[in-house]
Amino acid sequence: MSETPPPVPGNPSPTLVAALRRVLRPLVRLMLAHQVTYPFLISLLKSIFVEVAEQEMQVPGKRQSDSRIHLLTGVHRKDVKRLRAETAANPSVPQTASVGAQIIGRWMGSREFADSAGRPRPLALKQAGSDGVSFDALVEQVCKQDIRPRVILDEWLRLGVAHIEDEHVVLNTGAFTPEKGFDEKVFFFGKNTQDHISAATHNLLGNKPSYFDRSVYYDQLSRNSVDTLADLANTLGMQALTEMNRAALKLQEQDKLDRQQSQGRQDKGANGEKFRMNFGIFNFNDRTDKSHGN
Repeated sequence: MSETPPPVPGNPSPTLVAALRRVLRPLVRLMLAHQVTYPFLISLLKSIFVEVAEQEMQVPGKRQSDSRIHLLTGVHRKDVKRLRAETAANPSVPQTASVGAQIIGRWMGSREFADSAGRPRPLALKQAGSDGVSFDALVEQVCKQDIRPRVILDEWLRLGVAHIEDEHVVLNTGAFTPEKGFDEKVFFFGKNTQDHISAATHNLLGNKPSYFDRSVYYDQLSRNSVDTLADLANTLGMQALTEMNRAALKLQEQDKLDRQQSQGRQDKGANGEKFRMNFGIFNFNDRTDKSHGN
């Protein structure tokens, strides 16, 4: 395999440009559907170019200057100075999304709330039986007393995340993927797409250790075969996500316990660190979406 040639300023690799066109096509389609215009995007890109150059392209031991950011990005010095002085907008995360994901993660990952097959079991609205397992108990484990369980439930019913059956709350989905609620969907779109592209970028830049980023690709399939594989992808994908969620929940609970026990001790430095991870599986076919580009 040939070595990747060093990038030439203003003359990027044709294969990289081709890949960027593929990545940008569905994003442009989304933006056009929601009236995000080209001038607006250019303004947004300009601020992001400056932000990334300032935060991630620094020379060790040297202050990042307006001139160097201009050289790296091509953004005019006046705009660089203005953008560096501005505070980037940081829209709040929809509370339903952030809290809902945590609740569903615990519902799916804790044996306390699972049936004999390990699936999230229907939960009584209030405490029921000697085990005290209920929807209220689940929500309170995550939210303490901050949010009433009924508020969460009403929003889930509106978004299509859960439904009521025989006075029990039944989960409609294996992850927080609401049928309604644009803000909630956009939040996860941004978070998951960012992390997937970040992992791929990390690998392309040759950073180690590399992230797992693989796919299965076939392009001579019939309609029936694509539908069969889509069903298989849903089944296998949920199995993998369920196992990863169960392991992550267990490890996070242990990490919290370790941090609590290390408070006041000399060894608390390493235990006080907090990192995040994001594991996802995707499936796509042009059986149902023919608007993608080649």
